[in-house]
Amino acid sequence: MLFHVRMDVRIPRDMDLTVREETVAREKAYSQELQRSGKWPQIWRIVGEYSNYSIFDVESNDELHEILSGLPLFPYMDITVTPLATHPSDVKA
Repeated sequence: MLFHVRMDVRIPRDMDLTVREETVAREKAYSQELQRSGKWPQIWRIVGEYSNYSIFDVESNDELHEILSGLPLFPYMDITVTPLATHPSDVKA
């Protein structure tokens, strides 16, 4: 199942700098592991924002929820999920 996910990161301004750096480093490692596994095949930065658009390729809604809730920055994110379906005019389908 493919999902389009928008993630807007809102780290509290008063978060301890060391905690912030460690959390962001864990986030990067976790996301790159998922990218290498094929579960997170695309990630795109949104220019001028601390946000991204991503494509996830997972088995179920529950798996996506498990992945997203496992993100170290999850408590500081606003997330919008859109399920995707094959378009009948797609020449690659």
